[in-house]
Amino acid sequence: PEGVRNMAIRKPLPRLLCYDIGDPKRLGRVHRIVLEYAMPVQYSVYYLHADAVTVVRLCRELGEVIDPREDDIRIYPLPEGARAEVLGRQGLPEGIHLTGVSLPDGLGCGEEREES
Repeated sequence: PEGVRNMAIRKPLPRLLCYDIGDPKRLGRVHRIVLEYAMPVQYSVYYLHADAVTVVRLCRELGEVIDPREDDIRIYPLPEGARAEVLGRQGLPEGIHLTGVSLPDGLGCGEEREES
């Protein structure tokens, strides 16, 4: 049914957006556009929580800026409830998790943090 299809298109899903842009000027433009939709996780890697309509709009905006012969932008769907294991320097403040779920102490692959 049409109503079910529209609900699926409008359901926000977690996604990972990554890019490799060959020109510094285009890189700045792409970065500014992506920041309107997504949260930076690492250099050129973003967490995006968006429905299909929003992803199409974002792709259209980015398509007007990039050079497809030199630039590469990818948007990967993530499973709902997935969580990342983080090693090394944290990109987010302590206690902030993209999925809203944290593992109990000792269950992650990162080193335990000392209380300060």
